Amino acid sequence: MTEISKIEAAVQPLLDQEAVDLVDLECVHEGGRRVLRFFLDKPGGFKLDDCAYFSDRIGALLDTVDLVNEHYVLEVSSPGVNRVLKKERDFLRFIGQRAKVRLKTPENGQRNFRGCLKPMEAGLVVLESEGGLVRFPLDRIDEARLDPDIDL
Repeated sequence: MTEISKIEAAVQPLLDQEAVDLVDLECVHEGGRRVLRFFLDKPGGFKLDDCAYFSDRIGALLDTVDLVNEHYVLEVSSPGVNRVLKKERDFLRFIGQRAKVRLKTPENGQRNFRGCLKPMEAGLVVLESEGGLVRFPLDRIDEARLDPDIDL
């Protein structure tokens, strides 16, 4: 089990109790420091006060379970409008929304796809693009994000 998996497992009961969804967890080194970045969501959206509240709760929990062996900066954020899609439930939740999908390896010479999410078929993510319907198993997806049509 990786360190990220252990952190997710430790934090998940707290998030379940609060009806909050862990959208993504990043562990990166930036500016000479280690950053644990939690992207959280909940029905009705995730507000600034929620970020502060969960930063305190998650920080206290991580201090007690002692899973992180070096100093770190904890960041808690909403996933934003171009949120990452990782789990099957993410693709199901956003059926009908526009998305960008990048594959780990090319399919017919193409790695990047853009289109509208359709209902999954036999465990495959289905995307309606300009060229028609394309289907991908989750394990072939390198990154997928919502791609909202935002007027500026």
